[in-house]
Order: sequence, then C-alpha cells, then structure tokens
Amino acid sequence: MLQGVVRVFAAAAAGLVLLSLPVAAETTVKIGLINSYTGFVAQAADEGQKGFDLYLKEHEKDLPPDVKIEVLKRDDTSNPEVGKRLAQELITRDHVQLLTGIILSPVAAAIAPLTAQAKVPLLLDMAAAGAAITRISPYVVRVSFTLWQQAYPIGKWAAEQGWKKGYSAVSDFIPGHDSEAAFTKAFTEGGGTMVGSVRFPPANPDFAPFVQRIKDAHPDVVFIFVPAGTQATAMMKAIQDFGLREGGINVVSTQDLLPDEELPHMGETPLGLITSGTYSADAKRPANQAFIAAWKKAYGDGSLPDFFSVDGYDGMHAIFDLIKETKGNFTAEQAVEFLSHWKNPDSPRGPISVDPQTRDIVQNVYIRKVEKADGKLVDNEITTIPNVKDPWKELNPEKK
Repeated sequence: MLQGVVRVFAAAAAGLVLLSLPVAAETTVKIGLINSYTGFVAQAADEGQKGFDLYLKEHEKDLPPDVKIEVLKRDDTSNPEVGKRLAQELITRDHVQLLTGIILSPVAAAIAPLTAQAKVPLLLDMAAAGAAITRISPYVVRVSFTLWQQAYPIGKWAAEQGWKKGYSAVSDFIPGHDSEAAFTKAFTEGGGTMVGSVRFPPANPDFAPFVQRIKDAHPDVVFIFVPAGTQATAMMKAIQDFGLREGGINVVSTQDLLPDEELPHMGETPLGLITSGTYSADAKRPANQAFIAAWKKAYGDGSLPDFFSVDGYDGMHAIFDLIKETKGNFTAEQAVEFLSHWKNPDSPRGPISVDPQTRDIVQNVYIRKVEKADGKLVDNEITTIPNVKDPWKELNPEKK
C-alpha cells in the first residue's frame, strides 16, 4: 500500500514538472497581400495569385518549427486610392510585418510612401513595373520586373533590323509611359526616328481608331504596350483586322502583348512576332519544366502560367527564405537588408538577384519569337540578354 502511495505522489510530481516546463511559443508571420482581384487587370492578378499560392502549398512544410504564415488578402479593385486605404488598414489595424503582391504601378506608387512612414517593407513580386517606384521609399524591394528592362532591349533590337521609322502605341498609365520612353530612347540611339505616337485608355479601350492611326502613319515598326490578358487578344485582333503586318508594318512589344495563357485565343496572327520578356512557359530550363509540372498538377493540364505567375512564385520564395533565415522574427530593416541581397540562381525564369544598391531585380531578358510547337503557339526564347539591371536607374543615377 505504501508503495502505491509513493507511485501516486511520484506521478503527480512528474506531472507538475511537465506543467512547469515552458511551452514553445508559435510565431505567426502576418503578410498583407494586396492584389487586383477585380478591375481591368483581374486576369493578371489571378495568374500572379496562383503562383504565390502554389509556392505556399508546395513549401509550407519547409518553414521552421513553430512558425506559420498568415496571409491577409485584400482586393484593391485596380484602384490606387483603394489600395492605399487597404495598406493603411493592414499596417495600423492588422499589424502586418510585410506587404506584398500588387499588379498595378499606380497602386504601388500610392502605397510606397506609407511604407516609409510606418517602416513596413513592401516586396513587389507580381508586377508593379514602374521603374521609379523603388525610389519612393527605402522600404520597397522588387523581384518582378520593370518595363524599362524589356522595352529598352526591344528598341535596340528594332534599330538593329535596319528599321528607320518608329511609332509607339501604349496604354496611358505608368507602365505604358515607361515602355514608350524606353523603346523610344533605344530606337533613336540606334539611328531610328519616331514618326508618331498614340496613347489609349488603360481600361476597356476600343483599339480600332488607334490602330487606324498607326496604319495611316505607315511606320517601319510599331511598338505596342497593353496590359496583359484579354486586352492583348483584343489588340491582336485589331492588328489582324486592319492588316498591319500584311501592309508591311512590323509589330514589336514586351511580353505583355503575347502572354502565354492568351496565345491559344489569338489564332495565327502572332506567328513570327518578336517580343522581349523575362519568362516563357515554353522555356526548357529544368527549373521551369518542374514549375510547369507542379502548375498543371495544381491547376489542370489546360492551364498555363505566365510571367505574373512565376513572379508571384519567386516572390513567395524570397519571403520563405527571409522567414527561414530569421525564424520568423525580423525587423523591417532586417527584412529590407535580407531581401535587397536575395538571389535565386535557379528560378523558372533563369538566374535572378536583387541589386542591393537599387533594391531592384536583375535578371535575364529574352528576345522571343512566336512559333508553333506540337500544333500550339509558343513564345520561343531565341536570344538571351543576361543579367539586365533596370536601364532607367542606370541612365538616371540618384543624386547624392
């Protein structure tokens, strides 16, 4: 009987010891993701979101023990003022440690000053390709792309073809303005002359009157920028309807005009077109083939990622690397320092890194030609321009 009492007291004592041991606290990293789930770039936003979600699904198991991510998704409705209000709420009410996402440059430009005031980092990882955005706040880092990175090389390429008369036709907002300026500078530096330009509304434009003006000007080459998605298909239809290419007018663009998921809807019109871009779903890089396989497993064989998708995927990769490095405990300054030096030599789009001086992405730019493969149109990367920094920042160094 005495032995039984002793055992009872021993068990109770052991229980008390266990109760007194500290329990490992779970760390939750709160991320505010602002995206254009509705509005005129909703299709692009969906592609980027799927890339973000895919990385999270594949790698959540790789987070440090007792660390989890909470993603607070918000819809800016493709409106800068809405995006700014949502960012304020995420910072002041929800106390997020990091902002990310953002398709539209005007939305990013509206949010960036808040990041400096509140000292909350913003990782641009879907698009928001206006070159100057990273200069608005020292807390902004970009791993997507800039339009200058793509439009400047295609302007240089166009001049090298011997084309002398150029024309630009772009959407009337930040990415259109940037791409127009970049193409114009490179084309004229190469000996070309711009004989005209036109800008159209960024949302729901009727392209017919603008394409007619291009046809009337009859340049050797027209540079076009439209937001990727259904507008790209609508522009290609207008190009076909007005017979631009049959009339001897060459068409070039950034990857936005020929996004991978829209090519099946464009008929034969894009065949042979040349664009510049940072990604093609048809690329044979092993990392991309693995990415495509994971994408199709998650979203179906009929689904294709595009450059927004791989940007979102890479952005989440950078966030995971930050969390793993810090075990989820980081200050804004530590996050910016880490992300400003982040690199991935094996991204689906090729080697990528962030320039710590500018906090902007450095990556390959590909000259791409639309060809047929297995009966389908693809963007074939025919030339690689390695390690391209944002040309605008190279041409416009910050004043000390």
